[in-house]
Amino acid sequence: MTRPLARRSRELWLALPLALALLGIGPAGETPDQAQEEAPPAAAPTAPSPMADYDPQRAGHPLRIVAYAVHPVGVMLDYLIFRPCYWLGSHEPLRTLFGRDEY
Repeated sequence: MTRPLARRSRELWLALPLALALLGIGPAGETPDQAQEEAPPAAAPTAPSPMADYDPQRAGHPLRIVAYAVHPVGVMLDYLIFRPCYWLGSHEPLRTLFGRDEY
């Protein structure tokens, strides 16, 4: 009887940090709105910088780091498997078989 209860509590303690990370709940502090209001106005650059949207807090999130590693795998799957399959499925006789209509 104690083993299932201990197992459930162990699963809860393992799932809780993951759930909080996925919800984006972090330690108390400044909200992004407060940080933007307190920043002194800066002169607008002539061309938008590619780093303008960079947020170090979001870039260091554990799931973002996993995404950095997994994204190239998804791109390779897209170009090597999914796009050729879509191309094959858009030509006869497979187009009729899969029910794809011309637009």
